[in-house]
Amino acid sequence: MIFEEVQFRRADRQVLAIPELYLAERRIGLIGDNGSGKSTMLRLMNGLLLPASGRVEVAGLDTVRHRKDLPAKVGFLFQNPDHQLIFPTVVEEVAFGPAERGMPAPQARQQAMALLERHGCAQWAERNVNELSGGQKQLVCILALLATDPSILLMDEPFASLDLPTRLRMYRRITALPQRVVMASHDFELLAEFDRIIWLDAGHIRLDGRPAEVLPAYRAHATIVGAGDALTS
Repeated sequence: MIFEEVQFRRADRQVLAIPELYLAERRIGLIGDNGSGKSTMLRLMNGLLLPASGRVEVAGLDTVRHRKDLPAKVGFLFQNPDHQLIFPTVVEEVAFGPAERGMPAPQARQQAMALLERHGCAQWAERNVNELSGGQKQLVCILALLATDPSILLMDEPFASLDLPTRLRMYRRITALPQRVVMASHDFELLAEFDRIIWLDAGHIRLDGRPAEVLPAYRAHATIVGAGDALTS
């Protein structure tokens, strides 16, 4: 994944500015305050947003020129699974991606059932997605993405609404996946196992490196900012 002289703006405000960035690691975390540009960066990688200037290349595809080809290579997980789920039953949700890409409906359903079975969820197949817990919904969203066999998974705060046991189970599932993962998260304990962390600050990269270097630096920054806010409140 490559960013070259990328800028993204909303109205007259610059939201993200990345002069140059090359991402090759298997597990990459994005951190920063709310509004720092994490979600924008993820959406630029899958073509949901397009740069105002510069170039973003993902899986060998320019996100502007090959926008329609990106879903076959890049899966995107929203923070809220209710924003992603569109079908009434679990098996329909998981079968949709392959069917949308031309697979006959019976074969798509068979593949979806096999995927659910592989992940120990076959008993959910005919359940209404609205009956699932938050963690179960998130897992169904992940399986629906995996059904199309993308090479890259982009995840926007996938643990935000999950309790600790569910978060840990979900994390173990994600780390076992063969796909490259780029994840925005505030869950630093889990990000500590990643290969690389990028700290975004007001739309710019403030620090980029190993978790052992970047996470403590951000914690120190957050502590100082929090102390300053407490003194002025």
